[in-house]
Amino acid sequence: MKNKDIFTHMQAVETQMGDIHGDLGTLKLEVKKLVEENQRLLVENEQLRKILKRESTEGRLALTSADKASNPLLEGKEIIDMVGEGYDNLARLYHEGFHICNVYYGHLRTEGDCLFCLSFLNK
Repeated sequence: MKNKDIFTHMQAVETQMGDIHGDLGTLKLEVKKLVEENQRLLVENEQLRKILKRESTEGRLALTSADKASNPLLEGKEIIDMVGEGYDNLARLYHEGFHICNVYYGHLRTEGDCLFCLSFLNK
């Protein structure tokens, strides 16, 4: 090989290494995004499991429909409880780390309190 050919070949290899370095940086950013999303989903999954476990234990303790039908006083109380129950459920969801506002409803709150959610709770 002539000196000129060697120098040209070295420049081509250097260019290829630069391209590979750029691709590696791009892949590194993608892996970082995937790891962050995976962590967020793990936290959200754990919170949902806790909610499901709590609701399943509360469901066992709730009155059956036959008990409510046999006691006419419970039927009127059910309507009153449903109004307060909806607010309580939204407040519970917010305190468990989920958005309840119309902008991000159901998404996990990762950056502290949401002004939209707080204004909704204060109405």
